[in-house]
Amino acid sequence: MDDTMKNKQEALDKRYIRMASIWAENSYCRRRQVGALIVKDKMIISDGYNGTPSGFENVCEDENNVTKPYVLHAEANAITKIARSNNSSNGATMYVTASPCIECAKLIIQAGIKRVVYSEKYRLEDGIELLRRAGIEVIFVSAEN
Repeated sequence: MDDTMKNKQEALDKRYIRMASIWAENSYCRRRQVGALIVKDKMIISDGYNGTPSGFENVCEDENNVTKPYVLHAEANAITKIARSNNSSNGATMYVTASPCIECAKLIIQAGIKRVVYSEKYRLEDGIELLRRAGIEVIFVSAEN
């Protein structure tokens, strides 16, 4: 990829990660709000944010501020939306505001996503390591500016 193409891709990555962070604001979770977008051919084909399954009350934490075990991660919400549509995430890029956990990394691999761009590092890197092991391009982009 030449420098012009690389700069254009970096600009797009920053723009989509900012959009994912705005999408995260839809989350009702108090501890952490995470947003995800799946982009293919410069089109957003799915989106997601962390929260409870459809039909559940929009409360992510229990009375001790511990996340309830059935809360879905933003990546899982975006990938399951694809499953309910006529789109395919094969070859797509996922933009997510927090680095994927190992469970979401497995879903990303199985969904055929080829690039993951994230803007917030998590203390555990096992999800990122698994993605790299699967040959998925993983890019950290600061959400600033």
